[in-house]
Amino acid sequence: MSRNDKAAIQQLGLDLESAVNQREPIYNLCPMMRAPVVFQGERDLEIHAFKWGLMPSWAKDTKDASKRINAKVETVTKLPSYRVAFKKRRCLVPMSAYYEWKGDKPPKQPYLIHKTDNTLLMAAGLWEVWKDPKDPGAEWLRTFTVITGEPGKVSGDIHDRQPVFLPSDRWEHWLLGTPEEAEQAIRDVPEPDLTYFPISKAINNPRNQGPELIQEVTL
Repeated sequence: MSRNDKAAIQQLGLDLESAVNQREPIYNLCPMMRAPVVFQGERDLEIHAFKWGLMPSWAKDTKDASKRINAKVETVTKLPSYRVAFKKRRCLVPMSAYYEWKGDKPPKQPYLIHKTDNTLLMAAGLWEVWKDPKDPGAEWLRTFTVITGEPGKVSGDIHDRQPVFLPSDRWEHWLLGTPEEAEQAIRDVPEPDLTYFPISKAINNPRNQGPELIQEVTL
């Protein structure tokens, strides 16, 4: 990595939380909604809002985007939907928390999972650029997916998978490294210090937004 690349990564750690905090909070992110991602632009690292649900360049329409909100770390370098993006378009997805559901039967109980110190989590992700082939005048659409892997000891109480959260010393290889370096960056990732609590089932309705969704409830 060049000295400029290393400086950019260091500066990212200083600036990212401020940049995210300046944006309107998203309390209930659903497929094809926009969320901020960090990626390598033409010159520098950039942060922009992309739509959640990866659209490969060869996709005919957006109907299957919700099936690609997550990509399994075990197959992300092999599946056609993700292979090209893994080589060329990797990103970081900042989040203050995320939701998972627990239970044998619906409606399952949602939980909010976050770091114990309430600092940002940085998930490994991929992004793509897509244009509707049926509409010559359509605008280019930027979309992303979050890479998931085995859960840690805490999140494993709730779900059998969790996002691959990268510590800051792996951001450089993930964003700017070769595909081989990037693959190493998402392997054997140290477990972040997480905790969780139950929240209202109102989160199950994608129309619901607001800070009341992230308040702890008594079961």
